[in-house]
Amino acid sequence: MNAAQGTVGSDPVILATAGYDHTVRFWQAHSGICTRTVQHQDSVSFAAAPGRGLAGPSPPPPPRAPLARHAPSSLFCCRSRNLQCQRIFQVNAPINCVCLHPNQAELIVGDQSGAIHIWDLKTDHNEQLIPEPEVSVNSVHIDPDASYMAAVNSSGNCYVWNLTGGIGEEVTQLIPKTKIPAHNRYALQCKFSPDSTLLATCSADQTCKIWRTSNFSLMTELSIKSNNPGETSRGWMWDCAFSGDSQYIVTASSDNLARLWCVETGEIKREYSGHQKAVVCLAFNDSVLG
Repeated sequence: MNAAQGTVGSDPVILATAGYDHTVRFWQAHSGICTRTVQHQDSVSFAAAPGRGLAGPSPPPPPRAPLARHAPSSLFCCRSRNLQCQRIFQVNAPINCVCLHPNQAELIVGDQSGAIHIWDLKTDHNEQLIPEPEVSVNSVHIDPDASYMAAVNSSGNCYVWNLTGGIGEEVTQLIPKTKIPAHNRYALQCKFSPDSTLLATCSADQTCKIWRTSNFSLMTELSIKSNNPGETSRGWMWDCAFSGDSQYIVTASSDNLARLWCVETGEIKREYSGHQKAVVCLAFNDSVLG
């Protein structure tokens, strides 16, 4: 890999974006200045944890039409210190998304056949549910309080479950909460806010919608749709991440931009311009956002 344009330094706010132009860019979130650019051969997706930096393990798979047959795939669970494989989990369809339960003992896996797997890392036990058969599950997420789990699929629907158990030896139980017809095209991403009061969903319909978890009503719609009738589509909203105080959200989209929005008003506070092709994933980790 080749690096240019400085280093990330000791800035406590980390904003990283990656796109189809084969670059990962690091930004000053408050100024919009790109501080470092890293070249890579393939597209990547990010995982971020407070105090643990960033990882780019795999390309984000685009939604696909239902398939008559699915190729099996495997998920490898490794220790972070030495990357030694501890577990291998196999499913009968390509894996789209993975989410680690806050209890650090269960993985939630979504695949292209429409199945969601709950994999207990301690016992290797696997439970499975299928919200919509043969409709690809593109993203799953659990809120920090472990009260809710959300999943979005290629029909544009968002499913929400209440979570119980998951403490000690007790396996997590999922109780259906609601189904939200969130988008009229592919839903690509879902993320709960750090305070667990909001849920964001991103879609190929050029919007990111923010829902209140108190009743899962729509709070704000963030749109990159053009008001100019002669302008072509600006593409998909691929990814999003909330700020630590849940007052801001960053989005990644096909028009080569990442944007910082005010959650309450829907106002764009900053645009991060530099990618030459679609921005398809991001990671945002901040201690203070002024």
